[in-house]
Amino acid sequence: MYLLGFDVGSSSVKASLVDVETGSCVASAFYPKHENTIISLKAGWAEQDPESWWENLQLATADVLDQVHKDHPGKPHIAAIGISYQMHGLVCVDKNGRLLRHSIIWCDSRAVPYGEAAFEALGKEKCLGHLLNSPGNFTAAKLAWVKENEPGVFERIDKIMLPGDYIAYRMTGEACSTVSGLSEGMFWDFKDNRPASFLMDWFGFGESILPDLTPTFSEQGRLTGSVAAELGLEEGIPVTYRAGDQPNNALSLNVFEPGDIAATAGTSGVVYGVSGKVSYDPLSRVNTFAHVNHTSQDPRLGILLCVNGTGIANAWVRKNVVPRGMMYDEMNEAAQEVPVGCDGVGILPFGNGAERMLGNKETGCEVYGLNFNVHTWKHLARAVQEGIAFSFKYGIDIMEEMGMRVGVIRAGAANMFQSGIFRDTLASVTGAIIELLDTDGAAGAARGAGIGAGIYKDHSEAFASLKRLALIEPSSDRSRYHEAYSNWKNHLNNNI
Repeated sequence: MYLLGFDVGSSSVKASLVDVETGSCVASAFYPKHENTIISLKAGWAEQDPESWWENLQLATADVLDQVHKDHPGKPHIAAIGISYQMHGLVCVDKNGRLLRHSIIWCDSRAVPYGEAAFEALGKEKCLGHLLNSPGNFTAAKLAWVKENEPGVFERIDKIMLPGDYIAYRMTGEACSTVSGLSEGMFWDFKDNRPASFLMDWFGFGESILPDLTPTFSEQGRLTGSVAAELGLEEGIPVTYRAGDQPNNALSLNVFEPGDIAATAGTSGVVYGVSGKVSYDPLSRVNTFAHVNHTSQDPRLGILLCVNGTGIANAWVRKNVVPRGMMYDEMNEAAQEVPVGCDGVGILPFGNGAERMLGNKETGCEVYGLNFNVHTWKHLARAVQEGIAFSFKYGIDIMEEMGMRVGVIRAGAANMFQSGIFRDTLASVTGAIIELLDTDGAAGAARGAGIGAGIYKDHSEAFASLKRLALIEPSSDRSRYHEAYSNWKNHLNNNI
């Protein structure tokens, strides 16, 4: 018996098949093999055709089924389906479920003025107190843009959906969403525990445009006969879990309880911490959404921090500073020769655009303390990794200001987390234990489906077989890291 998980991203759609008994991922595939097309008709716009998500989902499904079929002929028994998806997108359908336009996806910035106008008109206290965020550039503001600029489309909208809601709708014919999903679109009022009618009224659309609510872990519809035939699956398989990619990444890493943190460090970095307290950052430097296991009685909020200058800074140093042709593992080994604090040289790695956690300021990257008689490329190779870890610590400090305690940081063994310098610095400067785990978003969605279907009694059972690849504990002498971080932070504060 298997669980099938999908991760519907803006670059590709991944499918993973997880064996219920062993918890192992027995097959996985992603499509397209190149990055999926993003349509940008104007500067700052980003759209995708939801049909392309569906077509790539079909290809990924066929691939994983073919992998399993080689060893076990016939249709595999799939007990449930889970869906992870790119957050904040807008999908509009008419009363017959037909798409009315391309999806305005997460990285589209056209709706910024609409969110800012709502924030100014409704007030900081009202928006942050009820939404925990500024309306910003999220789904509600994107819909406001459609209402004003495409009135013919808006008048025909029966339901709006997030990307994962639409994929589930295609599978089951049931239009529904979750509290976690509505919160990421700025449609959820945490104070009143209901859809955010005050914001929707101000924008000029009613609650009827929203799909029905369903629990994150629950039966959310069953695979129709026609779709089952399209996908080569059995009719009636239940869809029992859905979540946005960052909450789902946290779920994939078994991050459910207050103090747990999920982190990624690719081109940019994300720190996603779970809080047991409904709170917000008064400076709006981070976003707060309902986590997958949030309830009004037992709050679980996901505090999301994005750091733009992460792996891209490390890649720049490798390309432009270290000896030509040197690979990352060689660079990391050489940088280990340099002591913590890099003999006084440091790097503020913020050269990839404005940083929200710095008040949307574009400070640029800075190298400070460089001494031509002391420092070499090895110092800079270490300094950039320390600077990236310090930027994560800076964001975690904001989370702690909001009342979240830090316990464990969990991550996949990829990108910056493959570097011992980065891992040791992050663990030592935060005091957190870092667990590196063998998982991904699609496999996590499959396990989430197992919880929603009642196959696993809780997340502890669902993730009991999750393989730990490494455990990194803070250094016994953390003072060196704290001194280096204090110096780094002083330089940062002089820039903002």
